[in-house]
Amino acid sequence: MIDVVPGDRHRGAVTNLLLFVGGLAGLVVGAELLVRGASRLALSFGVSPLVVGLTVVAFGTGSPELAVTIGAGLDGNAGVAVGNVVGSNVLNVLLILGAAALITPLFVDAQIVRQEVPIMIGASLLLLALGIDGRLDLLDGTVLLGAMVAYTAFLIVQSRRQTADRAPAGTGTGRCSSCSSRSASRPWCRAPTGSSPRRCRSRRRWA
Repeated sequence: MIDVVPGDRHRGAVTNLLLFVGGLAGLVVGAELLVRGASRLALSFGVSPLVVGLTVVAFGTGSPELAVTIGAGLDGNAGVAVGNVVGSNVLNVLLILGAAALITPLFVDAQIVRQEVPIMIGASLLLLALGIDGRLDLLDGTVLLGAMVAYTAFLIVQSRRQTADRAPAGTGTGRCSSCSSRSASRPWCRAPTGSSPRRCRSRRRWA
């Protein structure tokens, strides 16, 4: 039996505390950068911040669960794999939203209530139906992954259509009078070849 020296135990506790504080600080900074980057991404691609939150941000925050679940599945810990996914979603809805609402009011977009919440409930029911036999196999995984791809594509197409519908009346597809580039009827245009997308300097003026 190896005795632990009190000094070593103290240094280990301090090290763990520093790692915890450093990780927490990194988490806060990373979350801030993620939100800012997601907002700029939404503007760059002409989609709403809601869609970016439902796709890019959701994928980014879900990547740890993906890594843990895949690792647990490869190790044969099916209970950890499924429990991690279900538990993290329950925690997100109850704890994360609840704690955030305690700090500041959260205004819920009508699309969330009409569309995303029913889809979330439907996804939960789909998981229940696929797992009622006691296992999730290759076919079940294909169905779940295919549904995710279809949902993401649907969100992007829907957001682009909504952006086009909100364009000023009579804009249509034409040449921007400010930067002289041809673009669809949305407040974004593409600079000369090789440049990155940017905001048109005259959003309401289209040739």
